[in-house]
This record gives sequence, structure tokens and C-alpha cells, in this order.
Amino acid sequence: MNGASAIARILQQEGVESLSCFPANPIIEAAANLGIRPIICRQERAGVNIADGYSRANFGNRFGVFAMQYGPGAENAYGGVAQAFADSVPILLLPTGYERPRSSTHPNFSASENYAGITKWSARVTDAHQIPELMRRAITHLRTGRGGPVLLEIPKDIATEEIQGTMPDYQVVQPVRSAGDPHDIAKIADALLGAKQPIIHAGQGILWAQATKELIELAELLTIPVMTTLTGKSGFPEDHPLALGTGSSTTTKAVNHFLNRSDVVFGIGCSFSLTTFGVTIPQGVGNTRRPKVIIHSTNDALDINKDYAADLAVIGDAKLVLRQLIQEIRHRGGVVPSRHALEVINEIKTVKNSWIKAWMPKLTSRETPLNPYRVIWDVINSIDRHNTIVTHDSGSPRDQTVPFFEALVPGSYIGWGKSTQLGYGLGLAIGAKLANPHKSVINIMGDTAFGMAGIDMETAARCKLPIITVLLNNSVMGGYRNRMPTATAEFGASRLTGDYTKIAEGLGAYSERVTIPEEIIPALRRAEAIAASGQPALLEFVTCEELEQSKFE
Repeated sequence: MNGASAIARILQQEGVESLSCFPANPIIEAAANLGIRPIICRQERAGVNIADGYSRANFGNRFGVFAMQYGPGAENAYGGVAQAFADSVPILLLPTGYERPRSSTHPNFSASENYAGITKWSARVTDAHQIPELMRRAITHLRTGRGGPVLLEIPKDIATEEIQGTMPDYQVVQPVRSAGDPHDIAKIADALLGAKQPIIHAGQGILWAQATKELIELAELLTIPVMTTLTGKSGFPEDHPLALGTGSSTTTKAVNHFLNRSDVVFGIGCSFSLTTFGVTIPQGVGNTRRPKVIIHSTNDALDINKDYAADLAVIGDAKLVLRQLIQEIRHRGGVVPSRHALEVINEIKTVKNSWIKAWMPKLTSRETPLNPYRVIWDVINSIDRHNTIVTHDSGSPRDQTVPFFEALVPGSYIGWGKSTQLGYGLGLAIGAKLANPHKSVINIMGDTAFGMAGIDMETAARCKLPIITVLLNNSVMGGYRNRMPTATAEFGASRLTGDYTKIAEGLGAYSERVTIPEEIIPALRRAEAIAASGQPALLEFVTCEELEQSKFE
């Protein structure tokens, strides 16, 4: 047995069934010999994205793995890992490395050293007998605490050389979760029971902990409106009477309204990071100078008092903390009167209705070129949202989709973005389909994003992972005109060209170009039928450059 075979056996023991990868890496062949399916990508960043989407779609219960070669392979993958790190996604990275005698020779690229700043844990194998120990440590980091990429670099000579002597046994790693301190739980219960206008700020930790049921129970128990972060979207059903929507770079009027007036903000499973792609928590209660009470529950101590000073905090798994709170509040008889509950629910409904009514002219627009809001509205209202996974790309597709898409079940929407790399959504969709072959998967992206990652449409076709790509083609890099007015006016710097249906067809996908509103839904139905037969599909919608967004000052 060589080092690559030892790693492959451990992957098999851990239940890994597929390996996102790009040659040459001996682990690919070693894993294939054990029945682990290689998913060969066309570019390393996309391979990381596939592993990322696989982990997200499984809530980390099964983690994605990406293997690449040393040097250019490890260098190319960097961007994908940076995004996964920003979004706290657990993926296992297995690059080869230069032979041990050359590992420190300048300018050879050391993955374990250069990735240290964008991984939760990074190490290099120096002796083959270390492999069980180092793999155990790597997977422990994947399954414990806050998620994030981990990397184990395997020097080429260790990967290919026969191992002398007996290898230590390997035991499958079990996840470890912790509950909150009961004293902290009691103080949080006091604050929630004493709040006049509380709001729950639910993050990605709800999804990873699979705590949607508990979140619903707590919200209903105290009649607390719930908003989610971008990465936490789908952690709370957005058709629920207490759902406000998602707080991102664009958001709903309900999120803005209730967050502004709230006196207590309970962040659960979130980092409370100040980011362009999230909402900022106002300091005062409504128009007063009375400060809000910030309650923060997270599984990572590094988040506490980071960007917001927490009045109360507890460290623990979101599911366990919510169970503790529910038990504590029920023990105290903390039930909100039905009259008050009805008032809150009716207010949410009123705010939502007024906001959506104002947007209906764009959501139902009959203009040509197509308004992207009409495309998105027709798509999201004609799919089976209980059995479809939707993700977005960076920029306008995200900003136009997130406020209006109501995610109904956990994992039905993959929201992402603290780094927001163009083209990221395509790989995520492929990974999500790999994890959920019986669900439909739709990626909404722009023409600029397709230019970054579109070649991996061929990966989806070759590997029979039939995703549907909704491409919004406005022939422009949306939103950049104001940032480079001279370059745009004098040199057309923001303009793009391309016939993406031809590209997709050449890569093995079904493709169709849509130019009139009446064909949006029929085209989607044809794409769904094609995808059901095993072929990926791309629908290119010719749209205008729509600049209006659902934002609030």
C-alpha cells in the first residue's frame, strides 16, 4: 500500500462516494480502485465549487473532497477555497506536494503554507505512517465546531511510494456538538420574555445543525418575526406567517421594517459579521436613541463581540441551544397571548403585501428585452420548491433573486457570498446535484459569470449531472457603469458579446434562447424535461440592464 491508497481507504471508511478532482494526483486512481467516483472538472476552482456545493447540500453530514496536483493545480484552486472559507463550508482538500527534498525550494508552491490563511486547518504529511493521524485530525475539524475547508498536502513521493511496516488503524470520526451554559440560557430567556419587539436573526448555523424545527418552535412560542442571512436562507420557511425574508445586499421591506424597530435582536447560528452582503443592524430602537439588546448564539467564540458588542452571548450548537431555550421558556410558562400574536402576524402580512405590490410591474413586466425580474418571478413561481434546489451567482442575479424567492424547505436555496466570486454558482449547482440526484437543481447566473466558469457546463454533461442554468444575458457587466464612466463611455469597457446557446450546445447541453415573456415558462418546462432525461440545460434569456434593486436606507 502506498500513501495515496491509504488515504483512499480512509475516505472510503468515512463514506466518501465521489471525488471532485483534476489530474494528476495519485489519490484519484487509488480512490477509483475502491469505487469512489472521480468527477473530473475543467478548472480547479470549479472543482472546489463542486465539493463546496456537495457539502452545503448535505449540511456537512457528508463532506465534499477535492484533489489536485501540486504547483499549478493548487495555485488555480485558491479562489474557490477562499470563498468556501468566507462562507464557513467544510470541504477536504487533498493536493499533492513537491517531493520532500524539494518542498522548501524557492519558488515551489507549498499548498499547506500558502493556504493557511484561508483554511480552518492545514498540514503536510512528512511520514506515511502519519496519514491515519492527520486524516483523523483533518476530518475532526470538518465535523466539529464552525465549518471551513481543511487541507492535507501529500508530497508526491509519499503518495506513490510503498509504505514499509504496519499502518496504524483508523477509526471513523464522529461529530462533536456542545450545548450552551445553562446560566447563559437563563439570561437569554429572560431577555426574550421581556422584549417588546424582538426579532430573530438566523444564520447558516441553523442549516448545518438542522435546527429548522426548533427555530420554528421558538418563533411560534414567543411570536417572534424571523429573518435569515444570505447563507442561512432556507433555514426558516419563508412562507411562514412569521417569516420576514432574507437580509442581504438586497432585502425585503419586512426585514428592514422589523429590524429597525426591534428592541432585542437574537442572532442564532450566525457570525454577526459586517459585510456588504448582509444587513447592518441599526443601533437604536426605531427613531429613538435607546440601544438594541444584542443576543448572540454561535458555535465559534471568535464571532462573539467581533463586529457587534453582544449584551448576552452563548456558545453552542444552534439546535441544542434552541432546545435549551424552548425548555427554559416553557418551564416558565412563557406563551405569548393569541391577540398579540395575531397583531404581529397581520403586521408582517401588511408590510409584505405593500412591498410586493410595488414591485409587481417589474415582476410581471411584458417589456422586451426581457426584464430580469420577470424571468426570475416566472421561474421561481413555476418550479416545485419542495423538490428543487436553487442557487445564484454573484452580482445582479443574486441581488434580483434573493428578496423575491421564498425558500420553503431547508437546503432548497443555496445562498452564498462574503467573497462573491463570479461563476461560483455553476460549480455549486453541480455539487448540489451530485448530492441530490433526484432533485431538480437550478443556477441563476449572468453572462459575465458564465464567461468565468461556463466551460464546466461540459463537466455537468459528461458526468450526467443535469442541472438547469438560467442565464440572464444583458450584454453588459451590470452595475459597473457608474464605477468606470469614462472607460464605459469612451471605450465600451462594460459591454459584452456572445451567443451562449451555441457555447452550451457545443459543451453537450441542451440550449435555448428566449426573447419574449410568453416563452419563459414553456422554455423552463422543456428544460425540466431535458434535465429529467439526464442532460443539462441552459436557457439564455435576453434581458435589459435592470438597475433598480430592493434596497432600503
